[in-house]
Amino acid sequence: MTLGGGYMLPSREGHAIAAIGLGITMKTNGKSTQDAYSLFEYAIPPETDGPPAHVHTREDESFICLAGRLEVHLGGRDYVLELGDYLFLPRDVVHTFRNPYGEESRVISVVSPAGLEGYYEALAALPPGPKDISVMKGIMADFGIELRLPSEAR
Repeated sequence: MTLGGGYMLPSREGHAIAAIGLGITMKTNGKSTQDAYSLFEYAIPPETDGPPAHVHTREDESFICLAGRLEVHLGGRDYVLELGDYLFLPRDVVHTFRNPYGEESRVISVVSPAGLEGYYEALAALPPGPKDISVMKGIMADFGIELRLPSEAR
């Protein structure tokens, strides 16, 4: 629904992006916000790991928990987000997340500046099946994201 140039989307509605094994629904992107931010709704199934540890060099993220609980590892500390909790994930800090619980987690992710949507779309364009780590690292590098395998984490 448009609202005087803006728009409204109900929960779970928007542009679905099939990437990283999560339910990713893009609510808005850089085109809509003059590259100020993009916003996603993540649905993390029960007992599901999110992405491997990584660092964003171009953008900051914020998580707001809408439902369930989510474990986040950020800069050497562990957090459990519950309904209504907010966590700021600054650029250049290693992080990852997972849902080890028996219920779905839902999180709003605000990414500033915009651009992460292009990364998710690039991942979604890969053929199904196991992913070649060198291809993944190349895509990540294109978007200023660095994979941090356990031996590389700092």
